[in-house]
Amino acid sequence: MRLFAFLCFFCISASVFAQVGKINLDGIVARKIDYPITLDGELNEEIWLEEEGWAEDFTQFFPSDSSLANAQSKVKIAFDEKFLYIAAVMYNLGPRDEYVSTSLRRDYRGEQNDGISFIFDTFNDNTNAFQFGVNPYGVQRESLIANGGMIPSDLNLAWDNKWYSNAKIYEDYWVVEAAIPFSTLRYNDGSVNWNVNFYRIDSKYNERSSWTPIPRNFSIISLAFSRKLMFEQPLKKETANISIIPYAAMATDRDFLAGTSNPAKPTFGGDAKIGMGPALNLDLTINPDFSQVEVDQQVTNLDRFEIFFPEQRQFFLENADLFADFGTLGIRPFFSRRIGVARDERTGQNVQNQILFGSRLSGKLNEDWRVGLMNMQTATDPELGITGKNYSVAALQKKVFSRSNVGIIMVNQETMNPEGGFPVIDRDKYNRLAGIDYNLASADNRWTGKFFYHKTFEADQKDNTGALHAQLNYNDLHLMASASYSDVQENFNPEVGFTPRRDYKRAAFRFGYQFFPRSKIINRHGPILESETLWNPELGVTDELHILSYRIQFQSLSTLTFLANNRYTYLFFGFDPTRTGGEPLASGTDYRNTFYSVQYFGNARKPFFVTARGDIGEYFNGDIRTLQGAMNWRLGYLANISMNFSYNNIRLPEPQNDADLFLIGPRIDLTFSKSLFWTTFFQYNNQIDNININTRLQWRYAPVSDLFVVYTDNYFPGSFIPKQRALVMKLNYWLNI
Repeated sequence: MRLFAFLCFFCISASVFAQVGKINLDGIVARKIDYPITLDGELNEEIWLEEEGWAEDFTQFFPSDSSLANAQSKVKIAFDEKFLYIAAVMYNLGPRDEYVSTSLRRDYRGEQNDGISFIFDTFNDNTNAFQFGVNPYGVQRESLIANGGMIPSDLNLAWDNKWYSNAKIYEDYWVVEAAIPFSTLRYNDGSVNWNVNFYRIDSKYNERSSWTPIPRNFSIISLAFSRKLMFEQPLKKETANISIIPYAAMATDRDFLAGTSNPAKPTFGGDAKIGMGPALNLDLTINPDFSQVEVDQQVTNLDRFEIFFPEQRQFFLENADLFADFGTLGIRPFFSRRIGVARDERTGQNVQNQILFGSRLSGKLNEDWRVGLMNMQTATDPELGITGKNYSVAALQKKVFSRSNVGIIMVNQETMNPEGGFPVIDRDKYNRLAGIDYNLASADNRWTGKFFYHKTFEADQKDNTGALHAQLNYNDLHLMASASYSDVQENFNPEVGFTPRRDYKRAAFRFGYQFFPRSKIINRHGPILESETLWNPELGVTDELHILSYRIQFQSLSTLTFLANNRYTYLFFGFDPTRTGGEPLASGTDYRNTFYSVQYFGNARKPFFVTARGDIGEYFNGDIRTLQGAMNWRLGYLANISMNFSYNNIRLPEPQNDADLFLIGPRIDLTFSKSLFWTTFFQYNNQIDNININTRLQWRYAPVSDLFVVYTDNYFPGSFIPKQRALVMKLNYWLNI
């Protein structure tokens, strides 16, 4: 019956919402050249001096979307056998000697920085794309766009690759020249056109503009709106496309709680990226080391369930959406951070569980089919009580209609024999999953949705191991609406995924309306009503959350939101609301609470800005007052100093504990140049009784090649008695063959 319901959702949505998009034939032509381009920010090459061939007349995206941009830009593209060349000119309304750049570090965030970005949808599928950006000081950023770029989080800035650019500032404009190796991109041999778009963010005029007009109710990275880049000659795909990324590391650590220490010793490993045909990429890794990855920012956990931290490790990022975007929030069949990461409960920190080797084949088979295959092997670590596991994941995705797709996924986790003998695999300990997803995206981006059914398999062959979800969203200029239904059965157990709870049915909806006043202060405002209810047949309703909010976005990009919340909670098990080891509330009890919230996100273009949230109201059988947020101070592009803070004042009647929970996390990020960075992160969390210090020095001595020195320390807050300490030095080099 569940499979039948899923297929009905698929057929109905296909017939009603699958729209054939109108092909936008407007575009630009990329000329083939046979002479070198010098990336100096001076457009004196013959191709740039020609008047025709520029992408011009950028339209405004913010604060409005109904006129040409005030600060205009133009872009031209050329190519030769090895590189795609880009020239861009960003004009100002008059002389200007200052631009906003929060840092000289690669992969700057967009909204608070001046910059120009180039989006290339190389398979014309309006779903996946590459993005490259440069700011006026020549700082680069590159990213992958997935899921059609429907929301800002579809932009993955953690992806890195090798390309070249330069920028130069003139009196009333600035210029970018860039060269992107074709080996960095994935595309079909013989391609004659791509979908493209370009967008600019300008801090002085508080303006965002794009070459292809984009309605302002969508994301500026939305791939539903693009024009054509037409090549003068068909592109040839290089036969040799291999990158080798070896590393050498030296690490020493000491565990004061266990009384153990590991003297400094060298380790070696590395990655390889091998082009397999025109659009497939084979990633290989041996003994990878992720010590350079920035430590997770801690949070105060007042929830009964596990907290989701996003993937940041480079090996897992290219085509990550092929694996990671199956399922939905809270029902993920695969979550790559389950591989090679374990939790040390003594410090509340995630610690590395060694990955011995791994491989990943991912990419396009053609314009309609994508494939992803992954196998990873982790090591047994008796000290942490971890048994090695083998992980296999297979995903296949087929484009349907204009921008929708159907995908299937299979996940297999095998536990190794802890004794190290034969059989190599413990045949009584495995966890498997099979699932099918349908992702709806209409040509005009108004209708989107997600429909899936997943099922897990284990050695004891339990019943009721499925999960079903259906969701449909509508987004227009003024109106946004969403409705969803989930059914997660009691024995659904995706051990390599992320599902913090099971045995529930969930119904939810979201409805919002936006007004766009003619105002110099307010850009848009409007109410949002959200509601979700969870229940199961035995207990009835177990959870409810109803939120009425009013959001105001100012012309400065800052936002202010007022919220009224009502929550109902039934406890399946005893739970200490403070998570401090106090007397738990009894299982089988229930609570209905009302509380009120205010959220403010400041103008990140300013040298000093604040983000904050305050809550006040009922909390289980008591009351809570919460203040959390961050204060941010920017000293030009040389230093960013921030103070993340969270305070929860919880008052509960006896015998439960009262609690004053503090989480303070100052961070200092220094960028001495475009190649030398120093970041220090301090976190004090009295909920887990821990002080964590993480400091990282990074020297980018060559493109995408770095030397890292990372020091981490954990202490007891009261006595400053150390818990754990580690020092790591790592050197890697990116070599294209």
